[in-house]
Amino acid sequence: MKTLRTLFILLTCLPMVGWAQVVFEARIDTLLLLIGEQRELALDVTCGAGQKLKMPDFRPQQPINDKVEIVDVLGTDTTLLDDGKRMQVVQRYTITAWDSAFVLLPPFTVEVDGQPYQSKQLALKVLTVPVDTVHVDQFFPPKDIQRNPFSWDDWKPVLWFFVINQLLALILLWLYTHWRENKPLIQIIRRKRKLPAHQVAMNEIERIKGERKWAEEDSKEYYTQLTDTLRNYIKERYGFNAMEMTSTEIIERLLKEQDETALAELRQLFTTADLVKFAKWTTMINENDANLVNAIDFINQTKVEVDPNAPEEEIIIPEEVKQIKARSLTMKIVMAVVAVTAVVAIGYALYLTIDLIR
Repeated sequence: MKTLRTLFILLTCLPMVGWAQVVFEARIDTLLLLIGEQRELALDVTCGAGQKLKMPDFRPQQPINDKVEIVDVLGTDTTLLDDGKRMQVVQRYTITAWDSAFVLLPPFTVEVDGQPYQSKQLALKVLTVPVDTVHVDQFFPPKDIQRNPFSWDDWKPVLWFFVINQLLALILLWLYTHWRENKPLIQIIRRKRKLPAHQVAMNEIERIKGERKWAEEDSKEYYTQLTDTLRNYIKERYGFNAMEMTSTEIIERLLKEQDETALAELRQLFTTADLVKFAKWTTMINENDANLVNAIDFINQTKVEVDPNAPEEEIIIPEEVKQIKARSLTMKIVMAVVAVTAVVAIGYALYLTIDLIR
């Protein structure tokens, strides 16, 4: 019974012992080096993942002993083992020596949960640089500055940076010009057949006719659109700017082309329109319809038929697809990108120039 109890205690405590086991090792990638050469020193510690580990606090140019010193601290690598129960920590240093000798590095010490652990001593053989003792009088003067030949491969990155920088500057100038003058970035030209003047006018009258509520609710708007349609038709048909003329001037100008009888209904239409627009005259529905018919009659009587065999004239309609809506912040960002590109290009060019001079 006592034996079983002892076995049970050992089996229970064995995992804890394994978890608390600390393995500490110090190693160097090689045991031979010349004076001034550098080697890597690694301190490898394996312990429990929950244990508190304190590595040696070495710093650059700190001596390990009177012959070996730390050059640089390379960093620490940590790896979890046994499903995260244990961890392996490797701290690497760069060391060097400045005197030829056989050197014994002292044991390194780490602390795990406040308990110190030491590594074994490391032996390092530092060799001196071989010197020609036979030809002691033979020496060479310092060499001249080497003049490397010119190579386009060295300047290609600079040229590409310069080209890209210039393109960005031109794009920035183009954007700024369009933004300042409020011009569209992209403009599409659309072509379509030009309709005869009488057909354009009849289409517009059909639209006005379809919206009869104007005649009932807003006579002023109704007569404004009707007379504007006639003015545009007269402008295209007779060649004078009827849009800038009064009703009386239009009738007087048309008398040169038509007789008084043919223009009587048109005169009545313009007179009624002027009374409605400027004197707040109220019209009846049948009166509005009669004036609409008068406008149609005038167009039909004065229209010029188009030869069906004649080529149709095309008109060009510009369409603004995208207007510049650039704000000062956007312009600053673009300018910053161009400036950074220029600085990088100039810096790289200076770097290559100094490198070639050396």
